Amino acid sequence: MSLKALFEPRGIVVAGSVSPGKLGSVLIDRLLDGGYQNIFVVNPKGQGYGDIPGFVSAGQISAPVDLVVIVSPSFTVASVLEDCGKAGVKAAVIITSGFAEVGNKDGEAEIIAVAKKYGIRFIGPNCAGMANTDFNLYATLEEKPLPGGISVLSQSGAVGGAVMVASKERGIGISKFLSFGNGSDLEVLELLAYLRDDADTNAIVLYIENIKDGRAFMDVLKSTTAKKPVIVIKSGRTSSGQRATLSHTGSLSGSDQVYSAALAQCGALRVRTLEDAYDLCQGFAVLPQPQGDKVVIVTNSGGPGVMAADQADDEGLAVLEASPALKEELGTFLSPYAGKGNPIDITVEGTGEQYRRALVTALADYDSALAFYIGTPYLKAMPIAEGIVSAAKETGKPIIASLMVGSDMAEALAYLKANNIMYLPDGERAMKVFAKMVQYQTYLADKNEMVAPVAVKANLPGMILEPDAMDLLKENGLPVPAFRFITEKGQLQAAAAEIGYPVVMKVVSPQIIHKSDAKGVYLNLQNIAEVEAAYDTMAAAFADKDFRGVMLYPMVPAGKEIMVGFHQDPQFGPVVLAGLGGIYTEILKDVALAVAPVTPEKAKAMLKTLKCYPLLTGVRGERAIDIAGLAQLIADFSQLPFAYPDLQEADLNPVFADENGVAIVDVRLIRK
Repeated sequence: MSLKALFEPRGIVVAGSVSPGKLGSVLIDRLLDGGYQNIFVVNPKGQGYGDIPGFVSAGQISAPVDLVVIVSPSFTVASVLEDCGKAGVKAAVIITSGFAEVGNKDGEAEIIAVAKKYGIRFIGPNCAGMANTDFNLYATLEEKPLPGGISVLSQSGAVGGAVMVASKERGIGISKFLSFGNGSDLEVLELLAYLRDDADTNAIVLYIENIKDGRAFMDVLKSTTAKKPVIVIKSGRTSSGQRATLSHTGSLSGSDQVYSAALAQCGALRVRTLEDAYDLCQGFAVLPQPQGDKVVIVTNSGGPGVMAADQADDEGLAVLEASPALKEELGTFLSPYAGKGNPIDITVEGTGEQYRRALVTALADYDSALAFYIGTPYLKAMPIAEGIVSAAKETGKPIIASLMVGSDMAEALAYLKANNIMYLPDGERAMKVFAKMVQYQTYLADKNEMVAPVAVKANLPGMILEPDAMDLLKENGLPVPAFRFITEKGQLQAAAAEIGYPVVMKVVSPQIIHKSDAKGVYLNLQNIAEVEAAYDTMAAAFADKDFRGVMLYPMVPAGKEIMVGFHQDPQFGPVVLAGLGGIYTEILKDVALAVAPVTPEKAKAMLKTLKCYPLLTGVRGERAIDIAGLAQLIADFSQLPFAYPDLQEADLNPVFADENGVAIVDVRLIRK
């Protein structure tokens, strides 16, 4: 994809007023300050800016011009694009607002049409511009960033600008900044693909409020994370956030759980706050990549070290006890009163050399380290900083420093920064950084294979009752017990004999959804007399409920009750869920989900995230269920919405699972 006119323009037109205080003048100052020279102004008065010449029309400019930055009123944008298109301009940054985000969809449609007419690719409207530090191009109202390897792609100009301000404060360099606003033309898919292939971009920060095509987004995101980390801030997590998103962008957000699942499936690193994003950016910018999840804490104060260890445990990191050999070696140079487990507490008497030796020694066994120092106002922190820097250079492993209190803190922190040592004010934030970096490394190490959807088989007619649903599951190879659909009492004896006693009887009626609640299920029927009596009772009880007959099943060993289901998400399409089943499913809400279809390996990974997973693997002498069989069921079931595209949602609840296998004992399929 060539976007050279946008990122490396031969000349730039600023369209709009350049009077003092106007956005046009601010933009030109930004461009000049960045070192870009080939600038021209277009406005109705032909007014220039200092030495920058002004013109009434872009057609009057004799030099080659590739990019127009528009800050003129919304009602003029279409005519500006028309004028620039005739002059051969091929890219635009439309900072002007007042379009779909405020309900002016016709105005936005007009600028899209004009841009297509002349082959102009643009970002915006309602955006904060863009920057390419590798080309000295700063066509943005936001902070001029330091050059570097992080690129920022943001639906919100303010959020993107905040990331750039924070990155500059921390000394983190930016390669590209792209605020795409309403995303009427260039939006997250194409821009993310551009950054994926951009040799100057080492990591990406992505802020999104909504996406238009979830599946296409996943394809681009997955191909991007295979090359470089992508840090994602997704707003609209709550109902209040979703309402705010609607008013801000004119679009609805999808389910937050689905977004989280989709991002994780593609290897993206989702963070909740801007602070988390800044921290992780800094981590990827300056830290070596952790090669495992074992983290050691070296501290001179017990409390903060324990708090950091708690956070590490919450984040899934391994804060393992030091080995006997490590403890013995630490004892050769630490105080007898020092804690030699993990955290390693070298006490308040700890010196910079002891920090160095403790870190170097421990990092022979661990993958990353947090170096904590809480001094006193009369002691110097600089020796500790020197010890940390030496340890980082000697080991080549990631170390985050957290220094607090000392007579020379400013000097010590400056020394850490100059030597590319990451500093954070508390250990909890450090553990979040390590955990996300390990998450990315783990993702890269896994196969992360995606399975293709099966071909469409058919559309399903009318309401799907249980007999039809069971036939469909059986036809698609899903594990269902033997069953018979009975429409007349005379069919009972032969059917029950074929299935084998004891049997289960369930009512079939389009008006009865929760059969157990309606007393439409009879268990453990031992003989034909009990079967016929149950049938007579159901036929009488549900005569006014459109009684269609009954289903007969064998009594299946109960095992663990699992729920498996899918629904159609507006952004991502079919999404498969699995979790604890039975009548308490909606109360406990212990479910895992993934964008369908999934492989059996992905289904196993889903199950491992459940709080109830230890129950499935066997506790207190119980046998583990057939995890492989359940994962295969989930994988096969996740293909159904592709085979039958008119299915809106489905529930298998419960699925009985034990050590011998799995069986679907109830099903509900709902058409769109």
